[in-house]
Amino acid sequence: MPKSRRDWRPSKKRMSKSIVINLVRFILLVFIQVFLLKNISLYNLSTPYIYILFILLLPFETPNVLLFALAFILGLTIDAFYDTPGLNAASCVILAFLRIIFINLTVQKDGFDNEPEPTLSIMGFRWFFTYILILTLVHHFFLFNFETFNFSQLQYTLSRVVLSSLFTVFLILISGLLFFRRKERK
Repeated sequence: MPKSRRDWRPSKKRMSKSIVINLVRFILLVFIQVFLLKNISLYNLSTPYIYILFILLLPFETPNVLLFALAFILGLTIDAFYDTPGLNAASCVILAFLRIIFINLTVQKDGFDNEPEPTLSIMGFRWFFTYILILTLVHHFFLFNFETFNFSQLQYTLSRVVLSSLFTVFLILISGLLFFRRKERK
């Protein structure tokens, strides 16, 4: 009989490996965002924000308090480089909150003993695509609305949300396919 998600206790080896992987992922995604993607913008309508992949790929059993803290730290780190006081931090915390809701609604509680991360290879393309599309749209919606904070530019803001989300989702899918490992779902 499979253990429930709450009864699952990761081994120390797996926990330390997960911490190292996520620390490297954090540093790498912040580096890519700040030094490669910061100045990429298509007609000032589409800007990729691939750093949110860090929050999206955190393990399922990440405690909510830790998830919110990591999202806030990630957002503050990006805010420090982008000179946007709190915009990315607030958007990342909202993203973390909606990630919890999305995962609770769509993921079975049992069956993730071996690799408990929401990756393309584990969850499959359909679930992963829906997951990143919805959460990226929400993140970008709040980020751009916090940035403009003006309803007179709603059409421009919504076009930025949609185009930037498509660009970000495209880059996330490319990275997901680059690191795709074929695994069987339990």
